[in-house]
Amino acid sequence: MRAISQPLIDHRGPKFATLLREVLKGLRDVFQTTKGHVVLYPGSGTGAWEATIVNTLSPGDQVLGCVNGHFSALFCQTARAHGIEVDMIEVPYGVGIPADRVEERLHADKNHKIKAVLVVHNETSTGVTSNVAAIRHGMDRAKHPALLLVDAVSSLGSIDFRFDEWRVDVALTGPQKGLMLPPGMAILAVSEKALQASGSAQCPRSFWDWAPVLERNSRGEFPYTPATALIFGLKESLSMLAEEGLPNVFWRHARLAEACRRAVRAMGLELLAKNHQEHSSTLTAVCMPDGFDSDAFVAHAQKSLDLSLGIGLGQVKGKVFRVGHLGSLNELELLGSLAGVEMALRSFGIAVPIGAGLAAAESYLLETPAHVAGP
Repeated sequence: MRAISQPLIDHRGPKFATLLREVLKGLRDVFQTTKGHVVLYPGSGTGAWEATIVNTLSPGDQVLGCVNGHFSALFCQTARAHGIEVDMIEVPYGVGIPADRVEERLHADKNHKIKAVLVVHNETSTGVTSNVAAIRHGMDRAKHPALLLVDAVSSLGSIDFRFDEWRVDVALTGPQKGLMLPPGMAILAVSEKALQASGSAQCPRSFWDWAPVLERNSRGEFPYTPATALIFGLKESLSMLAEEGLPNVFWRHARLAEACRRAVRAMGLELLAKNHQEHSSTLTAVCMPDGFDSDAFVAHAQKSLDLSLGIGLGQVKGKVFRVGHLGSLNELELLGSLAGVEMALRSFGIAVPIGAGLAAAESYLLETPAHVAGP
């Protein structure tokens, strides 16, 4: 925030050009790509969905939409709004996208009508992380040329994401999660294959057209007014991630997430995520006991303790609340939040054992190292 609040500079001048090149390099490191092209827009993650769709597809194209929660459904909805035909694989909330079903569907598409596969890496509404590497392997086994378009909004900078290794064609994110910034930017990493597809894509586009952005970014400029203050902050957040080291960043999130899950279980509550291998490192969705409304509980926690929790979305509205544990977060901040959850639940009329969740989380944190072992 201190970096963001410094005096602005001329976004057509040489200082800004240097700043932008540093930020684009840092983003490539976080996406773990040496081959991908990074595109920055003033906007949001929702805008990043639209930029992904309009630059790679044409009205009438068919895509395979993988839906396992509220945000993956909205990703597909964005495609439909541009005249894209969405053939969906749907699984229950709380489950990751099954790579074998993606492979099966693509293998059956003998004429390669499916132009892209839409996946949310970390479904923010359910606390489930899908295995993008396994989905890529399934696409390869099916020998299908579809683009792999991945929403990494609540995973990038917090959960291991390997753009080059997994051969992702477009990965999209926003700044307000693992990058630790206020909202206000749409951020994409784009493969050469996706760039080639954009040459024949027929969706109307102007602001979201990435061609002029890439051309001007190569000269340290934007084709329109950039979010200069956020770019100041982005430089600092990328520096923070580099100083900690991505392996330590991923481990910190995984460690705090497991502490949160152990606390939830010790309170006698259930997790929405079913498979422990798919548990998210950035948020935990907690099932409310029968007879209690999670929306009312979240409002109660806010009013009584000034504790901000996430409501249930889509098919689990009123049934779950969500605890975020991503970005700039440490053990004491998590433990304070868990204490607040216990107090809010108890005062809401849910008979959780006071201190049980905290004790489970503390025990786990004391038993595990805070950093990844060095080489």
